[in-house]
Amino acid sequence: MWTRRGALALAAPFLATGAAAQSWPDRPIALVQGFAAGGNADTIARVIAAPLSAALGRPVVVEGRTGAGGNIASEAVARARPDGHTLILLTGGHAASAALYRNLRFDPVRDFAFISTVSVFPFVLATAIDGPITDIPTLIARARAAPGSVTFSSVGVGSTQHLTGELLAQMTGVELTHVPYRGGTQPLTDLMGRRIELMVDSVTVTGAAVRAGTIRALGVTSAAPWPGLPARPVAEAVPGFEVLSWVGLAAPAGTPEPVVARLHAELARVLDTPSVRETLAGLGSEARSSTPEEMRRFVEGQIETWRRVVTRAGIPQVD
Repeated sequence: MWTRRGALALAAPFLATGAAAQSWPDRPIALVQGFAAGGNADTIARVIAAPLSAALGRPVVVEGRTGAGGNIASEAVARARPDGHTLILLTGGHAASAALYRNLRFDPVRDFAFISTVSVFPFVLATAIDGPITDIPTLIARARAAPGSVTFSSVGVGSTQHLTGELLAQMTGVELTHVPYRGGTQPLTDLMGRRIELMVDSVTVTGAAVRAGTIRALGVTSAAPWPGLPARPVAEAVPGFEVLSWVGLAAPAGTPEPVVARLHAELARVLDTPSVRETLAGLGSEARSSTPEEMRRFVEGQIETWRRVVTRAGIPQVD
């Protein structure tokens, strides 16, 4: 039999959640990203942090927790208190890691409250301006003549850049050697110094050097030419090849629904701001928001896509 005391006891958690949501945010918000300073994730996190700070009335502070292709950051946020004061900028590497790692210490879907996608973007395949590789056919021929001799960079094992290189090798029947970095601009430095032969990274990292003529863009991974980038699609030399990556905002699972709803609404407004859209376009990204449920379904689909790539390429899973 229902009693007033019993009804109040059952309602208490919901009342507490509502009260917490009404007072949120009551301190600075940490926006965690898993890659080195100066990389794509770090740069985009900072692009949205400032206007979100203004909208929410509290500082949104970008924190880098690097390593393991973004998994260190993802695990930290998955285990954080779900009160809306710890967020994460997830990248395409989140889905790639779910496909490549056998024993992640978090669930890539269930442990997160998805808020919205932020942007989508292709990768650039680039090489040294004075190197022997001048286009995609030259790259394929060189790799075919000396299997394993062509090295390519990524921002970590299990990152989308890593699997993009593996997908290229799979679709062209060649063997490439993966050289993982922690992100940032070190791969660019090593490419120009001829310590690696091929770089797979975002327009954020490669664009200025491509436009300055200090590295050569062999191709872009979008199916069509990408605005502002002087490179043809890789698909023109490798039919059917396409990789379009993404970034998105999430919080720990269990974050109060009103907090998620407000974050979604404020982020959607930020992404609709002309100055933000123009800044993201200058970084080679296209601003693109979604509902929380759309982002969840999208991430689930991306995980399945990369699992198929890992299986078909025979890439051994990482413990």
